[in-house]
Amino acid sequence: MSAGVIRLDTEHILRPVRLGDGAALSRAYLANRDHLAPWEPSRTEAFFTVASQEQHAQQCVDDASAGRSFRFVISSDDGEIRGRMNINNVVRGAFWSADLGYWVDVSRLRRGLAHRAVAQIIEYSRTELGLHRLQAATLVHNLGSQSVLRGNGFERIGMAPKYLRIAGEWQDHLLFQRLLEEPLSARREGP
Repeated sequence: MSAGVIRLDTEHILRPVRLGDGAALSRAYLANRDHLAPWEPSRTEAFFTVASQEQHAQQCVDDASAGRSFRFVISSDDGEIRGRMNINNVVRGAFWSADLGYWVDVSRLRRGLAHRAVAQIIEYSRTELGLHRLQAATLVHNLGSQSVLRGNGFERIGMAPKYLRIAGEWQDHLLFQRLLEEPLSARREGP
């Protein structure tokens, strides 16, 4: 997947965010605005514009080039964006870790799409990035996301009170990790 795409099922692919994705990202966020509102930071009206999302796509490309973050979209065969998978806050040195974040379009829930996409992100993190660990945080009541993480071998490692400002409030999160079990000698020196 380093430069290409991964087929997730008969109608969806996972690929890196690229320049020109602004319009499709804007449509995806507008279509999922109510669905995502309880799970994400509060968003301004400007966030949903094509210009803002194209600027975000540029930032994604820049961050990937610098090795800071690697962000992907789940795209359906009609070219529309149906979800996101994000490897954020890549840390090298003694840590070799990153944070995982994701969402799936409300019309695509309960089809195993998130599960398959997270599995591919784990493999990418292990083989392409040489990471040792992925961490993810979920709201305490986000049972669906917890199920996706557990189904992909993540283990709960704790609870962080008032961890992130979600939907306008500091909210408690459960913390999960997945050790990628790659020998240290096989890791590349990161960018």
